[in-house]
Amino acid sequence: MTGRNAFLSRLDKCPTWLIITSSFLLLLLIWHLVVVWSGYPAFILPGPLDVSAAFARLMRDGRLIRHTLVTLSEVLPGLAIGVTIALPLGYLLTKSPLAERLISPYLIASQAIPTIAIAPLLTIWVQSWYWSRVLVAVLVVFFPILINIIAGLRSVPREFYDLMNSLRATKGQVFRMLELPAAMPTVLAGLKVGATLAVIGALVGEFVQPKSQGLGFLLVTARYQFKTDEVFVVLFTLGVMALSLYGLVVLAERRLLRWRRYGNVGSQRL
Repeated sequence: MTGRNAFLSRLDKCPTWLIITSSFLLLLLIWHLVVVWSGYPAFILPGPLDVSAAFARLMRDGRLIRHTLVTLSEVLPGLAIGVTIALPLGYLLTKSPLAERLISPYLIASQAIPTIAIAPLLTIWVQSWYWSRVLVAVLVVFFPILINIIAGLRSVPREFYDLMNSLRATKGQVFRMLELPAAMPTVLAGLKVGATLAVIGALVGEFVQPKSQGLGFLLVTARYQFKTDEVFVVLFTLGVMALSLYGLVVLAERRLLRWRRYGNVGSQRL
């Protein structure tokens, strides 16, 4: 156990980039061995070298960059609009029991309807292929972010409200100085989930709206042409996009919640 604990301790001290790089190289090695030992042809299970060649080909002719930018232009507005709608609605549901009784059943019931079933209706109602895809992303990210906003606002201790009332704070001051900072960790946790779900929502919109733009179109085209290596390239690109958005939220979290780190340091010193 002592040797194991020492190994785990040294592993914890390794830089994050080194751990991620090592695990990725190990994954590539396992993938290559599976391809070699299975004997499947490349159009069924391509190897890392095949996927690398397909990536270089798609980058060289500009298709990957062009379709990635289209999908990203759908993901970012979908996430932003979802947050913009969820924040005031979450505050309303938290503060008004009547609004919660009236609206919550419909919100909960709407989650039982698959997004893939609603997306075709959006393509009929919304003439713009672009905004129909964005709205699908909004539908996917809206509910998880809303739930986290409600949970964060309801987690504020009652004693803090009593303190703000004793200081004669207005509702705006209570929200800005108490509720929003206290709920921020939970809200950002919901935003992390929404950042990854927005990519899925945009992809679903591209599947339903067959416009010849976006990673969804590139994925479907590669699948029908049995270009499995290009399918892998698109999947990896989507994964990198989701990780990048998640990382941006993490950076925002570190900046917005610096007070919590300082508070932890102060409590440890005490």
